[in-house]
Amino acid sequence: MKSPKKFITGLLLLIAVSAFSLHAESSKPNIIIIFTDDHGWADLGIQGVFDDVKTPYTDQLAESGVRFTSGYVTAPQCRPSRAGLMSGRYQNRFGLEHNGHNAYPWSEYTIAERLKDVGYVTGMAGKWHLDGYVDSLGRLPDGSNATQEQIDGKGRELAKMNRNQASPGQVHRHGFMEHLSGSMTNYVATHSTDGKDLGGIVTHKDQRYRLEVQAEWSANFIKRHARGDKPFFLYTAFFAPHVPLEAPEKYLSRFSEDMPLRRRKALAMISAVDDGVGLITKTLQDEGALENTLIFYIGDNGAPLKIHKLDAPGNGPGWDGSLNDPWIGEKGMLTEGGIRVPFLASWPAGIPGGLVDDRPVISLDAIATALSVGGADLDDNIDGVNLIPYLASGLSSDPHDYFYWRWAGQYAIRSGDWKYLKAGNRDYLFDLTTEAHESENLIERFPAIANRLKRELVDWSEEQYEPGFNHRVGYAGDRYFDHYLDGKLAPAPASITQSNNRQSLFARRDDNNDGFVTLKEYIGAPGGRNIPVLTKRFHALDQDGDSRLSEHEIDN
Repeated sequence: MKSPKKFITGLLLLIAVSAFSLHAESSKPNIIIIFTDDHGWADLGIQGVFDDVKTPYTDQLAESGVRFTSGYVTAPQCRPSRAGLMSGRYQNRFGLEHNGHNAYPWSEYTIAERLKDVGYVTGMAGKWHLDGYVDSLGRLPDGSNATQEQIDGKGRELAKMNRNQASPGQVHRHGFMEHLSGSMTNYVATHSTDGKDLGGIVTHKDQRYRLEVQAEWSANFIKRHARGDKPFFLYTAFFAPHVPLEAPEKYLSRFSEDMPLRRRKALAMISAVDDGVGLITKTLQDEGALENTLIFYIGDNGAPLKIHKLDAPGNGPGWDGSLNDPWIGEKGMLTEGGIRVPFLASWPAGIPGGLVDDRPVISLDAIATALSVGGADLDDNIDGVNLIPYLASGLSSDPHDYFYWRWAGQYAIRSGDWKYLKAGNRDYLFDLTTEAHESENLIERFPAIANRLKRELVDWSEEQYEPGFNHRVGYAGDRYFDHYLDGKLAPAPASITQSNNRQSLFARRDDNNDGFVTLKEYIGAPGGRNIPVLTKRFHALDQDGDSRLSEHEIDN
């Protein structure tokens, strides 16, 4: 027999949950999804991993709702992760499996379209990164086969665009009625940062700090619609702490000059994002809309560490300064460090505050939840689960039986505490609830569990747009798995300084000692090199446009 104290406590909890449920059903909430970029799991203050992180507004957002400690995204890379989020489906189903696939879910019914169709005003600010023309199997948007000329020409033409910026009409076409899409200073927009209607979809320049621009546009979108007769959906995709690492002094000054420079810049950028969260929540409060606004805050994938977290000079490619501790691995891996991310939800009218939930959830669930509370149907195309019954109605089970991943020749599945991972001829079994998590491969001790999960993963993989279970693992993947999981530690590179790194780069690349470096010399031995990135960097340095670099151009 239950004690009177336990009975009363349970009754009070039931009454509180019922009150939340009744309030939530009374009117459609506004919905906001905040998506950060290359943001490691450790880098929110409320995670309690490092004491150098300063995110008071985001921490407050977590305390007002729920912090998911096992929150995942669908890929360890930007484009596929965003495609999964926008569609509410595993992006493997429609062929956008990694950044190299130039597909976009042309036939997918996006969250913006779905919410627009049930009466929402929809808006988007920040990084889009989902333009595309030819899919991974060489098909055009209408399903016909592309010619080689189309694949080499139009597909590459679009791929050469700033992939963080949308081409005119793309964002609008996929359901966003108002937007400022882009990541740096050139945007495609319907409204300016201060809320002015630009009279159509136009190119809009704003030279100010990108994170402040994205936050201010979001706040003005809220002001335009919070007191209207329709609920709104806002997708704010902050371009941070992704490289290039840039932050004004007002943010840098919050962090010690004694820390690694890249770490300092990343934390400054995350702090700027946090200020943006504060602006968004304050604007909601001022407009009387905070109580009935559902907010998700999610990272798009883990931080890139480049194995050694080298504090190299410059602001470009390399470690972005963020950290994934305590998880193993990094962006570009299906280990926890690549796919387990900051994941928060808040809805004062619908979710009790102060929750910490260890059950695994995924970004697809944010979409399913938003559609459910917004009154849109969850058809068979949606792979996520509505989380509200698990948070407000006391359901104690896990929302999912399985999570699936496939990215660039890597495969993974999680069920309960167990995770099976495959990359080429390597396979692993981990118990994620132990302190060892992915540092101890249990596949020989529990072969039956590994085989069960593998069969489930094979069946799922065969159902995808590009079926198969033996795709080739890329160079970085092999190198990362050697280092992080198989004990073949990559040798640490020599330390680099600003001056001798650039001088030695010129000396190393000027093969014929003619005083200039050509593109071929700049790229060097192609094996394992990111040729598109190096090509873009070469042309950026080529100030006089003569297709060769002087020592002065490389140095400056």
